[in-house]
Amino acid sequence: MKQIKVLNFGPIKSADIRFGDITFLIGPQASGKSVVLQLLKLIVDKKHIRNIFKQYGYLWGADSNKNFELYFGEGMSSLWRSSTKVSLDGKTINLNNFVPKKRENIKDAEEKIFYIPAQRVLSLANGWPRPFPDYDLSVPYILRHFSESLRRLMENEKIIDLSEETVFPLPGLLKESLRQNIDNSIFHNLPIVLDKEGGRKKLMLSSGKSRIPFMAWSAGQKEFMPLLLGFYWLCPPTKVSTRGAFEYVIVEEPEMGLHPKAIISVLLQILDLAHRGYKVLVSTHSPVFMEFVWAFHHLKNAKAGEKDFFNLFDLKQDNNLSKIFSSLIKSKKILSYYFNLQNKTATVKDISTLDAGSDDPAIADWGGLTEFAGRASASVAAIRSNSF
Repeated sequence: MKQIKVLNFGPIKSADIRFGDITFLIGPQASGKSVVLQLLKLIVDKKHIRNIFKQYGYLWGADSNKNFELYFGEGMSSLWRSSTKVSLDGKTINLNNFVPKKRENIKDAEEKIFYIPAQRVLSLANGWPRPFPDYDLSVPYILRHFSESLRRLMENEKIIDLSEETVFPLPGLLKESLRQNIDNSIFHNLPIVLDKEGGRKKLMLSSGKSRIPFMAWSAGQKEFMPLLLGFYWLCPPTKVSTRGAFEYVIVEEPEMGLHPKAIISVLLQILDLAHRGYKVLVSTHSPVFMEFVWAFHHLKNAKAGEKDFFNLFDLKQDNNLSKIFSSLIKSKKILSYYFNLQNKTATVKDISTLDAGSDDPAIADWGGLTEFAGRASASVAAIRSNSF
């Protein structure tokens, strides 16, 4: 999977997106980032998706409009119009691609994209993953399937041994230095434990003798918990393989509810995913990610070493992180795209250079993420100059 081209799909007027080892999509709300990522998932994993719906008693038939509503959610069949054109790696995609073919084997279809949706906090009902059928048809497939994946993860004792009380931090799950960063910036040394009282399993924060229920956690902790479980699925203990056919990871808005220091902890985990060989696509509204990409390009062009990346993240040298930074420097390509929304339609621009001196405002302002900071600096400078 190298490139997707989209014309007149939902709010997207035109998009030509090539994929790097890490690809960032930025832009305002309702500019089409999520629908193009969901479309990508549908194209690549259509057989697996049909099989999942079949398992839970849903009908995927010859009516593409009904199939789109089933997948994207109620009211979303209008995304694909008569003028819509889509291609993946040069292969034209049309509505017939989503219609079942006679004697087509979907039972053994593999899933290539692991999708972590923006609405992931809804996957944990009172501290435990909700099953697929628990959602109504207004909910997109990506959330229902992600929630079901977390439920299956929590029942996989090879990855998370629920005979043990602690769910985080767990030795062997995630690299130690990355666990420490997450613990220090998000959970603040309060372990996540499994509570079985009352006959129902629930995740809780442990504070001394107190157990804090999920709904009483901070907003950032609640938003991050399903993301953490997604990282568990993608980064199992060495002796266990859950990767299967997964080649790509989509993470929507990983910064939700998090302080910038916590966002950096998430960024480091995303870099580890790329180090492990996944191709990662991230939709974001956070300037923290773009600041990293800007620094990455400058450091790489200056032939920086691992030590410079430790300085960038203000981290002590560590063997695991050294391997991540080394692979990043030597072989990883990072691309960035801006979804420019004007009059309810979006055109997608490649802003990968992140050149602050560019004549293109989308590139100079990194897709609007630094626009306010620039105006704030100019305003303060003007006031100071007038005061002398």
